[in-house]
Amino acid sequence: MFAKNNARRAILMRATAAVTMLGAASANAAGFYLQEQSAKAVGRAFSGEAADQGAESLWWNPASIAGNASSSAYVSASAIFPSTKVSNINTLIKRPTNATPVAVGGDQVSKNPIKNGVLPSGGVAYKLNDQFAVGLAITSPFSFKTDYDATSWARYTADKTSLTTIDIQPTIAFAPTPEIGIGIGINAEHSDATLSNALPNVSALLPDGSQTLKGKGWDFGWSTGVQFHPTAMLDIGFSYKSSIKHKLKGSVVFAGLAAPLAAQNGTINTDATFRTPWQANASVRAHVNEALTLNGSVTRVGWAKFDAIRLGAPLNAAIPEGYRNTWSYAAGFDYVLTPAWTLRAGVQRDLTPTQDGERDARVPDGDRWNFAAGTSYKVSDSLSIDLAGMYTSVSKESIDRTTAAFAGTAAQTPILVNGQVKGHVLIGSVGARMSF
Repeated sequence: MFAKNNARRAILMRATAAVTMLGAASANAAGFYLQEQSAKAVGRAFSGEAADQGAESLWWNPASIAGNASSSAYVSASAIFPSTKVSNINTLIKRPTNATPVAVGGDQVSKNPIKNGVLPSGGVAYKLNDQFAVGLAITSPFSFKTDYDATSWARYTADKTSLTTIDIQPTIAFAPTPEIGIGIGINAEHSDATLSNALPNVSALLPDGSQTLKGKGWDFGWSTGVQFHPTAMLDIGFSYKSSIKHKLKGSVVFAGLAAPLAAQNGTINTDATFRTPWQANASVRAHVNEALTLNGSVTRVGWAKFDAIRLGAPLNAAIPEGYRNTWSYAAGFDYVLTPAWTLRAGVQRDLTPTQDGERDARVPDGDRWNFAAGTSYKVSDSLSIDLAGMYTSVSKESIDRTTAAFAGTAAQTPILVNGQVKGHVLIGSVGARMSF
């Protein structure tokens, strides 16, 4: 009986530690959405995408290839350069050996924990006849990497994070009339995640322990959309992308814990489940004249689907997340300067799903303004090159999610987080589009 109780206590302590990590890591899997799925879209700040046509718009609307004059293909790559500063204000830790909370210690400012990256994407659309087309888009909508120093003040809620998603969207589209397009796609999405953070030993004189979660898996969702082209001067698009329930199979590794926690060191095979948000987009493109097109989009993002992280057997634990549904608004234009050159620009307001009291250091987030400009050069009748740049201003926000290592046990160690984040992002994109 004594051995059985010890085993149960060990599982409980590991579960609460793992949930602490996952709670802090929540935004890793679903809270950092990457929109840069084509260079043309970046150049006008993602305005009008669900109403545009061609393979480069497949991510935003499967109907974008319905009734197209020809087949098409595109490739794109965006280089993302975040500049962030995550600062401690007064984060406290209360070990079982402390009568009162004390300062967490460590480096008080972490500069650029979100790492630079390159986001590739591509797609192809094949016209079967005047009514039917099939397509395939390959994107990476939720991929990023953060890396805090082991001595950072944020180490108990965030250390190293790596998430890579690959979304493969086969699509079929149908144009019952020249004015109407309908499309539907299946989203097969692979996720590969590694998340780690430090664990405090009972004594502050001992070095920290650590926990690392690794998992991967394939999961499925769907996309659908319609487009209306009532006149040669107007394009309207509506699309919906479903939430995807991800189940990552992997393990949680605990290491470096000293007595009386040393028995918790080891590996537990388990799984973690969470949901990505749904997206509903309404877009319009108004062709004012032969040169100027005005673009606009409104997007509702269902972040409330990301309500909890759930760990399977033998841990069987969960933590609520507190994300909220959000809006984004975008406006922009395309201007045909010469038969070869097209200029574009746009602005987007993108609201964060994180809330005060629930924001952590693993993916520090805030409301954003995106300011973009771009151009296209028509190399030939069938080939165009796209270039774009974007500046993202991220609002200053609090980092204030309270966590507790070993919650519910005698070793419970609350981390009373009190910090803030501010920063900006620079993005450069290049792409190529071909018709055939």
